[in-house]
Amino acid sequence: MQLSPNEQNNFSLSKFESMLKTNSVLFFDSEEFEHIIHYYLENGKISLAKKATKLGLEQHPSSTSLKLFQIEMFIFENKLDVADSLLDTLYLLEQSNEEIYIQKANILSRRDDHKKAIKLLEKALELTDDKTDVFSLIGMEYLFLEDFENAKYYFMKCLEADEGDFSSLYNIIYCFEYLEQHEAAIDYLNEFLNNDPYCEVAWHQVGKQYAIMKNFKKALAAFDFAIISDDRFIGAYLEKGKVLEKLHKYEEAIDSYTITLGLDDPTSFALLRIGKCYEKLGNNDMALQFYTKCVEEDSLLDKGWIAITDFYCKTKDYQKALYFIDKALNIDSENVLYWKRYAKINNKLSLFEEAEVGFRKAIELGNYELETWLTRCDILIKLGEYEASVKNLFQAAEFYPECAEIEYRLAGVYYYLSEETKGEYHLKNGLNFEPEFTLILEELFPDVFQLKSVKEIIGERENRSL
Repeated sequence: MQLSPNEQNNFSLSKFESMLKTNSVLFFDSEEFEHIIHYYLENGKISLAKKATKLGLEQHPSSTSLKLFQIEMFIFENKLDVADSLLDTLYLLEQSNEEIYIQKANILSRRDDHKKAIKLLEKALELTDDKTDVFSLIGMEYLFLEDFENAKYYFMKCLEADEGDFSSLYNIIYCFEYLEQHEAAIDYLNEFLNNDPYCEVAWHQVGKQYAIMKNFKKALAAFDFAIISDDRFIGAYLEKGKVLEKLHKYEEAIDSYTITLGLDDPTSFALLRIGKCYEKLGNNDMALQFYTKCVEEDSLLDKGWIAITDFYCKTKDYQKALYFIDKALNIDSENVLYWKRYAKINNKLSLFEEAEVGFRKAIELGNYELETWLTRCDILIKLGEYEASVKNLFQAAEFYPECAEIEYRLAGVYYYLSEETKGEYHLKNGLNFEPEFTLILEELFPDVFQLKSVKEIIGERENRSL
């Protein structure tokens, strides 16, 4: 009885893995090795693919296909020079092999030379009978170049060849979106739906375009069609829920999100959104229940921890807010959003040293908002850390030159440090930038504000403005 191609491939794979376990050496023809290697690459088993390639080339040293697999793995490992050299050797032997041009293009792409990669892929296109994969590769190169019109054209060519190529469909719509051609995207999708009216992916994308255009009625209708086409399509329920939230139909949104929980393992996104909806409905117990489920499902989702923390901040229960943000920081100590909240909560609790640490960490992690610099400065002043406050303000000034809020603070701190000349200089800067902001000086540095010399400088500036 003759085995089907699929059965033959499975037999070859089993035979190969049995050989590895027993350390015996069995013979496979080159085509069998190709199927085995392809299977391992498809399933991300790179080390096994490398073993199969090595054994394959030992048994079939002249096989171009196996050499190309070897080159592919060198490229994967970023050994581009080695791969390039091997391809040059193959090119001398087989100049009409489209795979050589494809792999050469792959190397060029990795080196960010996308235009040359496209030229080689166009050559491969002339040589191959299976053009779809090459169309897709060219499309990707144009995406790298941010040439979305050309990218869109080639992905459309893919879809013309295979209507079930949904990855190309997604890429086409991505191009439309980037170009802000939402109506054109809908027209294209409607044409696609004329041929396949029950394509849930197309209906889903139609809904997303209408949602972007804020035509929520048509968006909901499209998502409903996607669900009719496939009542287990989680993406349609999630997008429908998001639109219902925008329409303030929170109970209906909860229903839509809840359906997804029964279709597959609960997603942290759905749990978070259900919690948000309950919070907006004023059902705090249910909101907290779902926020808790969200972080239990995915402890790395910062939006979940932030939702719980912000909830307790809104209710002014800062101790509980601090408890949860501490837990979040134990999981991810490099998250700037966590440190910003940690700082603000500690500031509310008058734990100024901890608050200063939080703001300092936020800055170190790239949060350069003016508010962050200024609040840290104000805390350092409360702690009597005047020199550190000055340093902080000068760092802020690099990002926000000619900022009155910085200048008035520098003036106050320098007067505190008895460096009146510098204090006067920055006070005058502040008055030049925003003369009305003297309130900053009055509130943060009341003793300085009452100084005769300070009053005179402010008075002179006011008289000049009259």
